[in-house]
Order: sequence, then C-alpha cells, then structure tokens
Amino acid sequence: MPDMLVKLYDLPDLQAALSRVGLRRVSIRRALPPEKHIVSDWVQAHFGSAWGSECDVAFARVPVSCFLAVRDGDILGFACYEATCRNFFGPTGVHERGVGIGTALLLACLHSMRAEGYAYAIVGGVGPAEFYSKAVGAVLIEGSTPGIYDGLLR
Repeated sequence: MPDMLVKLYDLPDLQAALSRVGLRRVSIRRALPPEKHIVSDWVQAHFGSAWGSECDVAFARVPVSCFLAVRDGDILGFACYEATCRNFFGPTGVHERGVGIGTALLLACLHSMRAEGYAYAIVGGVGPAEFYSKAVGAVLIEGSTPGIYDGLLR
C-alpha cells in the first residue's frame, strides 16, 4: 500500500469536524497515560496486535500522540501519529463509519502535528486513499510501495 503526503498548512477546520461528531455525543480527545492499557487492549482486540503495538508507542510520547473518539465512556475509534516513524500519521481505526469520527480523529492528529512544527505529514501504508484525498487533500507518494512496512514480521 502506498504512502500519501498531506500539507499541514492547508488543513480543513478542526472545530467544524468536532462540532459534527459532537451532535452525536462523541468527544474527540487526546488519550491520557493512565488509559494506556485500556486503549492498547481495545485497539489490539479490534484491529490486531500490530496496531496495538503502534498504539503502545504513541503512549510513550510526550504529549501522548493518540487521540480517541469516546461516547458515554466507550471507545468508538482511535488515531495515532509518530508511532512507527517521525512525521507519520497512523494507525487509525473507527467502528462507527460515515458519521465523521474518522475525519475528526484525522484532523485532531494532523492539527497537533502542525502545532508541533511540521509543515507536511505522511500517511503511511494507506488503505482508503480516497478518504484521505477527500478529507485533507492527501496525494499519493509515487514509488512508496512497499514503503517502511516492507519485511514487517507477522
């Protein structure tokens, strides 16, 4: 799967995305260190051990580079950045699709990366390229397959 490049200085408004999911009582927030075991276990149970491992790494950063979508104390989705490589977005996963949660998580991470001083971000090993293109204007990076994940132990 190819990587994609995102201009962080030309992102859609984060507040609009947060308001959209807020209408469904979903809050998007940065995960807290005491939640590490809960979040990592949830990610591993729903998306596999590789993403669970990347989530663990996101909790080792200061600030934690994992954002959560939560409703009534239940995790609905997550998104991480700088888990596998510097300046990389991902992994991310959502259970309720089509309501804006994925977009809100993506924007929360990308705006955070911008605030940390990056001008561009790389979405590593993209699955839904159309989603990233539509949501944040991401473009494919030619020649990026198989990319950093080549030879990954499974």
